[in-house]
Amino acid sequence: MTDITAKAVSTRRAVSLSEGWFAWALIAPAMLFIGVIVAWPLAETVRLSFTDARLGGENWVGFKNYQDLWASARFFDTIGRTFFWMALSVSLKLVFGLIGATLLNAAVPGRGLFRVLVMPPWVIPVAIGCIGWLWLYNGYFGLLSGVAQRVGLTDGPYEFLAYRTSAFYSAIVTDVWVGTPMVTLFFLAAMQGVSRELYEAAWVDGANRWYRFRRITIPQIMPVIVSMALLSAIWTFNSFEIIWILTEGGPRGATTTLIVDTYKVAISSQRFGEGAARAVVIVMLLAVFSLIYLFFLNKVNKIYGVK
Repeated sequence: MTDITAKAVSTRRAVSLSEGWFAWALIAPAMLFIGVIVAWPLAETVRLSFTDARLGGENWVGFKNYQDLWASARFFDTIGRTFFWMALSVSLKLVFGLIGATLLNAAVPGRGLFRVLVMPPWVIPVAIGCIGWLWLYNGYFGLLSGVAQRVGLTDGPYEFLAYRTSAFYSAIVTDVWVGTPMVTLFFLAAMQGVSRELYEAAWVDGANRWYRFRRITIPQIMPVIVSMALLSAIWTFNSFEIIWILTEGGPRGATTTLIVDTYKVAISSQRFGEGAARAVVIVMLLAVFSLIYLFFLNKVNKIYGVK
C-alpha cells in the first residue's frame, strides 16, 4: 500500500512538473518578444543616456545629460507646454466625446448612419487627415482663411500655422478632431450598458432628462470616463505625427512638445545620448501617469461598486 501511494505521489509530481514546463513553453515566445522589442531597447536607451553618443562614437559622461536638462529653462518650458497641450486637448476630447455619445445614444431617425459618420477622423490615416488640415489652415487657398476674410475677421490672408499662438491652438484642434471619435465610441458603448430600468424608474418619479443624465448616466459610466481620460492623456502626451506634419514643432518652438523635442535632438541633430536622456525622462513621466491611472481607477471602481 505504501509503494502504491509513493508511486501515485511521484506520478502527480511528474505531471505537475510537466504542466509547469508546458506553461513556460507557451509563454516563452511572448516573453522573448517583450524582451527583444521592449526590454532591450529600453535598457539600451538608459545606457545611451549616460553617454555623449553620436554617429562618430560615444564616451561615458555619467549624469551630465540629466544635469544639462535640469539646468535648462527651455526644457522645463517644453515640459510645461507639453502638459498644457495634453490637458487642453484631453479636456476637449472628453467634452465633445460625451456630447457626441449622448446624441448618438438618443433614439433619433438615422442614428446608425450618424454612428458610421463619426468614424472617419479615427479611421483615416493620421498623415492623410493632417494634410487635409494643412490645406484648411493655408492662408491663401485655405477654407478657414477665406471664410475669415469674407466675414470680416481678417483684412487679408491669415496663415494659421505661421504664428505662435494660432499654430499651437490649430494643432490642438487637429488633435481633438483625430481623437474625439474614439472617446465618443467608448462612451457610447458604456452608455448602452446602463440598465434601462434605472431611466424608467427615474422617469416615473418625474425626473427630467438633465437630472437623469447627471444622476444616472454620468455615475454609471464614470469608470469609463476616468479610464479614457488618463489613457487619452498618455496617448496625447506621446502625440508626434500631428505636430510634426503641421508645424514640425514651430514656429519658434511654439508647438514643440517633449516627443518632438526628443526627435529633434536624437534624430535631426544626431545627439543620441542627449536624446536618450530625454526619452528616459518621458518614460518616467509616463510611469507616473500609469500609477495615477491605477490609483484613480481603483478609487472610482470602489465608489461605484465596479469589480
